[in-house]
Amino acid sequence: MSIPTDTIDKLEDTWYAIADLCDDLTEAQWKLPSDLPGWTVQDNLSHLIGTERALQGLPVTEHRAETKPWVRNPIGEATEHEIDVRRGHSGAEVLAEWHELIALRLATLRTADDAYFEQPAIMPTGPGTMADFLHIRVLDAWSHEQDMRRALGRPGSLDSPSAAHTIDRLIRTLPIVVGKRAATPEGAAVRIVLTGPVERDLVYEVIAGRATLVASPTSAPVAVVSVDSDTFATLALGRRPASALADRITIEGDTELGTRVAEQLNMMI
Repeated sequence: MSIPTDTIDKLEDTWYAIADLCDDLTEAQWKLPSDLPGWTVQDNLSHLIGTERALQGLPVTEHRAETKPWVRNPIGEATEHEIDVRRGHSGAEVLAEWHELIALRLATLRTADDAYFEQPAIMPTGPGTMADFLHIRVLDAWSHEQDMRRALGRPGSLDSPSAAHTIDRLIRTLPIVVGKRAATPEGAAVRIVLTGPVERDLVYEVIAGRATLVASPTSAPVAVVSVDSDTFATLALGRRPASALADRITIEGDTELGTRVAEQLNMMI
C-alpha cells in the first residue's frame, strides 16, 4: 500500500479552511444552531476534535453528557460526550485546541509508514484500514465545514478537492436511490445532473432489477433531476429535505419519478 498523500492533502486543506473560517467568530456566532439537531457551530468543531483525538490515540473524555433526544446509538453517545465536555468552553478555546490538534495529526500522517495506513480500522461503513478511514474523514470534515458555513451564512469550499471527493463518495449510493428507493421501473433510466461547482452527469438504468450506471441508456431517460452540487450534498447528507430546497431542484420528464428520486437522496442513514 502506498501512502495516501492525496487524501492527507485534502484533510489538510479542509482542516485549515475550517480554522480560517472560525478565526474571527464572535461568541454569539460560535453558538449559532446548525442543521444538525442540537448542535451549534462550536459543537460541529468539537465533534471533529473528538474523532481526530481518538484517531491520534489521545485519551477520550471521562465526561458523560446527559441523554439527548438526538442521540440514537452508541457511536452518537460517545460523540456527544466529546461535544458536551466542550460546551462550557469558549469558541476561542475550542479553536485553539483544533489548531494544536491538526498540527499534531498532520505531523503524524506526514511521517507515518505503510504499516500505519494498513492497520485495521472500524469505520461507519464497516471494517477497513486506516487509509480507508482517512478517506471517509475527508467527507466528514468537509461536511461539517459546510454545516458551519450554512449556519454562519459564509459559503465556501464548494469547488475544493474535498468537495469533489465528498460528492464522488456520495454518488456511490445513487443506484440504491434510483432503483430501490425511488422504484424506477425495469428498463427505465434516470439522469442526475450536478450543475456545479462540482459537475457530474450520471445516467442510471434499471437492468434485471438493479439500477446501474451506464454510458448510454437503452432509451432516453424518463426523468432528469438537476441540482447544483451544494444542494446535492445537503440532500445526500440528510441535512435538509427536498421540500426545503425545492427551488434549487429541477425535474424534467416524469415529475413523479423525479420527485421520488429527489426525496430519497438522503444517504446518511
